[in-house]
Amino acid sequence: MIDQTVNEGKNLAVISYLTFIGLIIAIIMNLEKRNPFTSFHIRQMLGLVIMVIVANMIEKYINSWLGTMFWFLSAAGWLYAFYYVIKGQMKPIPYIGEYFQEWFRNVR
Repeated sequence: MIDQTVNEGKNLAVISYLTFIGLIIAIIMNLEKRNPFTSFHIRQMLGLVIMVIVANMIEKYINSWLGTMFWFLSAAGWLYAFYYVIKGQMKPIPYIGEYFQEWFRNVR
């Protein structure tokens, strides 16, 4: 990826990882420029948000240990993704990141 594209999209990509509101702000602000680096990380964070929602549902309705384990996996995925957004790389979360890119390919 071109360094200029990464530098232009890095701030919004970092904002998308900070909170759910940051994710919404990044999506709205990226609608005009459609930076591929930002879009990649928005899709990763959107998948992580859905994982946390599923973890909470599992913890509440099915099994608290399983939900907690799923939540820790989500947190580890967030740390992994946040590390690579700071480094300026488009590296998907292991095992599930490619699925997030495929499922949310219309989110730009």
